[in-house]
Amino acid sequence: MKIKVKDIPLEKALAEPEQTHKQPLRPKRFWRWLIKTLAAGDMKKTRFTVSKIGMDRLAQNEPCLVLMNHSCFLDLEIAETILYPRPLNIICTSDGFVGKEWLMRHIGCIPTEKFVPDITLLRDMKYALKELGSSILMYPEASYTFDGTATPMPESLGGTLKLLGVPVVTIMTEGAFLRDPLYNGLQLRDVTVSAEVKYLLSPEEIKEKTADELNAILKEAFTFDNFRRQQEKRVKVSEPFRADGLNRVLYKCPHCLTEGKMKGQGTELVCAACGKKYVLDEYGFLCAEDGDAKFTHVPDWYAWERECVREELKNGTYSLDIPVEICIMRNMKHIARVGKGRLRHGTDGFLLEGCDGKLTVKQPPLASYGLYVDYYWYEIGDMICIGDKKTLYYCFPQSGEDVVAKTRIAAEELYRIKRAEARAGK
Repeated sequence: MKIKVKDIPLEKALAEPEQTHKQPLRPKRFWRWLIKTLAAGDMKKTRFTVSKIGMDRLAQNEPCLVLMNHSCFLDLEIAETILYPRPLNIICTSDGFVGKEWLMRHIGCIPTEKFVPDITLLRDMKYALKELGSSILMYPEASYTFDGTATPMPESLGGTLKLLGVPVVTIMTEGAFLRDPLYNGLQLRDVTVSAEVKYLLSPEEIKEKTADELNAILKEAFTFDNFRRQQEKRVKVSEPFRADGLNRVLYKCPHCLTEGKMKGQGTELVCAACGKKYVLDEYGFLCAEDGDAKFTHVPDWYAWERECVREELKNGTYSLDIPVEICIMRNMKHIARVGKGRLRHGTDGFLLEGCDGKLTVKQPPLASYGLYVDYYWYEIGDMICIGDKKTLYYCFPQSGEDVVAKTRIAAEELYRIKRAEARAGK
């Protein structure tokens, strides 16, 4: 899928009008049927099955909040297939509306900016539930998983459940990540996909629990490890490209500690600095060619990288300073490509400078608990996004090294560190 991009001078791009707010639309049955029909091919290819737990507690016309784990684009097709003909408004990143706003609104999508505080979104959700009688589909992790495990969810989620006061249903997929992991460059694998739909919380249960208790319930529900499931169930992924792009996730060599020199190609992951070679086997295990493996499990390697980043933040050695191509979004007509610059990230947050000195954007560490990043974003390239509701800045690294995963980890860990310091009064 591509996105409409125009080359526009910075001044002209920033002068474009901001996107005006529009209330959600209740998707007509035709659109619900069309999405389900278009999804039928993928459902057949993946031999899709669904199991339901406690769903008899949800009345046929009772609006609910559906929370779903996020692995790939197939998630939307799964949700629409499972929930049809229930009217469904879908929380969607605002750049998904670019060039196709009318269509997105009519199929029920509600735009929001990832990891940007958005009170308007809560009002839109309440309007859809109470006034339109629609259910809401939301991916609480906001971003696709990189390593097949859960990504952080906002602390405000428990409070949101209490404010909405509707039943909560979860959809947890199995196989969707293995079919189309984000790092693998949109190359699909032949695997079986299934989903479990569960009635998680009633309005009465939500009312009697605190926001922290609800967050704990949600955290438990969203605890998973797709690689571990593959290994335990002996799910075979035999495609010869299964390690393509794995360096985007496993960017640091655990043997020589060099960053940005890993290369995932075919079935192999190789460090160009020291020559260490791993093979990602058909069952999701990492096997060192010489038998000396630091890690055999992708999420363990990724967790180690997180520990390394956190240590760099604590001792003051973490730093990002890279050349980037800059695009901005002011409204849903197009993405404006405005020029080049540098993106820096450290303990003071982000600093973006560019366009011959005309652009300076700062984003402090506590601006958000997460960071919107993507691999091969709309077929343009790997991307890091900062900004606010008025303007989003999409930065495409030009250094040739894999920095996206580390930057997201750093933003998440820096938020946790600064948040803890703030609570301790430091």
